[in-house]
Amino acid sequence: PKALLEVGGRSLAERAVTVLSAAGCDPVRVVIGADAERVRARLVASSAKPREIVDNPAWERGMGSSLRVGLNPPPAADAVLVMLVDQPGIGVSAAARVIAAGREAPGGLRCALVTAGYGGKRGHPVLLGADHLPGVVASARGDRGARAYLAEHADRVRVVECSDVADPADIDTPKDLRRALVTG
Repeated sequence: PKALLEVGGRSLAERAVTVLSAAGCDPVRVVIGADAERVRARLVASSAKPREIVDNPAWERGMGSSLRVGLNPPPAADAVLVMLVDQPGIGVSAAARVIAAGREAPGGLRCALVTAGYGGKRGHPVLLGADHLPGVVASARGDRGARAYLAEHADRVRVVECSDVADPADIDTPKDLRRALVTG
């Protein structure tokens, strides 16, 4: 499973928790799927301990199911920052930049819809204000996550350029992993 792949001496799951915590996210909730018990054991044994680890038994259905599981029950927060485990080139600077933009949103964090941008294209991390969470959960299907909801509300989405501080490349193949090992 991708969550257990190591880049820079840490699993991708540990790395993501560390990034989110350092960017000011608290609590950090991690949704696990493939080989859940091994991923859980690795996170529990690491110094990068999320406050909550939630199982997604339907993980094979795509990231939409993981997003729904991660947002149910809705967290008691003004906003949620969603980060994918398989993008090790996204670090604290990008996460903090997206959070800062959310704080500046009209109506504050609860109303915010902010994505990192890479060359003008939307990417991760994504900040979802609490007012949007029911709609995001209702629209999350397959491998699309919040994409449909963000498209429906495109006029309200703020894209914050992060290509100067992050690399959005994901790990989908052995070649991608080799590239991440060289750069990570």
